[in-house]
Amino acid sequence: MPDARVTNTITGRDAFLRVLKDEGVSKMFGNPGTTELPIMHALSSAPEMGYVLGLQEAVVIAMADGYARASGKLVSCNVHVAPGLGNAIGSIYTSLMSGTPMIVTAGQQEQGHGLTEPLLYAPLVPIAQPVVKWATEVNRIEDLPRILRRAAKVATTEPTGPVFISLPGDILNNEAAVEMGMPTRVDTAVRPSDAALEQLARRLLAAKKPVILAGHEIATSDAFAEATALAETLGAPVLQQTVAWGAHFPSEHPAYLGALNRDQKYVRRVLSDYDLMLCVGADLLKMSVWSETDPLPETTEVAMIGQRDWEMGKNFPAATALRADVKQTLAALVPLLKKLGGAALADRAKASLAEIATRNWSAQRAQRKAKLATGRRRLAAAR
Repeated sequence: MPDARVTNTITGRDAFLRVLKDEGVSKMFGNPGTTELPIMHALSSAPEMGYVLGLQEAVVIAMADGYARASGKLVSCNVHVAPGLGNAIGSIYTSLMSGTPMIVTAGQQEQGHGLTEPLLYAPLVPIAQPVVKWATEVNRIEDLPRILRRAAKVATTEPTGPVFISLPGDILNNEAAVEMGMPTRVDTAVRPSDAALEQLARRLLAAKKPVILAGHEIATSDAFAEATALAETLGAPVLQQTVAWGAHFPSEHPAYLGALNRDQKYVRRVLSDYDLMLCVGADLLKMSVWSETDPLPETTEVAMIGQRDWEMGKNFPAATALRADVKQTLAALVPLLKKLGGAALADRAKASLAEIATRNWSAQRAQRKAKLATGRRRLAAAR
């Protein structure tokens, strides 16, 4: 409930921008229409909030997604009623899959006016719900800051992702005494227990041929250095997950073999060489079309590290599943592996990396370039 002692009043549109700014949002992306005019009005007196105009909602969300990924900041997107939200759905789905922290809003017809079914009207929350972490509509101006605070907290808490708020026009234009609240951030940068780390370390050391599946949490947790240290310590080859939501491992690293595709027979053939697959912040063999072939060989055991526990054991059992931050976990795991593995592990890793270098991504690229050069020379000679 609003505090009766709060005597100052503020419009919904100004409260909206003020809370976004307080939550760290400095850029709003949008394609406005009539129901977004209150926000456009408020932006004229909030020059610190940069506005990026797009002429189609799918592009608006995609621009915001790229900005959020590159900057690491929470971002705001505003689209226009039901058709605009419909245009945006595919891009919002991509943001959900990539875990982009984003507050998506859409202007909605004034409460009560929707009953008359005006042009472009439809209930917005059911449209957005399948592709966001949380969706709601503001029904009282007093609730607007609380909803925005919750949205920012949900969007930025692992596993991160987009949220949606429907903003009726009367809420944005009304004025009231409103408690603005404060930001909340949930610290999820945690690592597993010592016992769990040791269990995983011993499982990795016991494996004859481990392979690392690199996923997008390596990028979102800024764990490139830790992931490369893991590969070097184990002497394990690295494959990128089947759906690349970004660059998940340095492509020119000696241990990097390239990306798995979504051909079940091919993936099964590749993984059949390994007895343990360590999924580091990765989707476990997400596929596209159905196949009677199971992509995971029965001889390949699975271990997983990451924040998305829903993915753990979803389709394939995981012998070890650690719900934890990738960066923090690898920072603790690598020294433990070196301690337990000793000189024998270092020698094995050195020999393994030397062998991998003959067939890694860089070697494959060099072979392709040489083949192309040969083809060009033959073509030139034929002329």
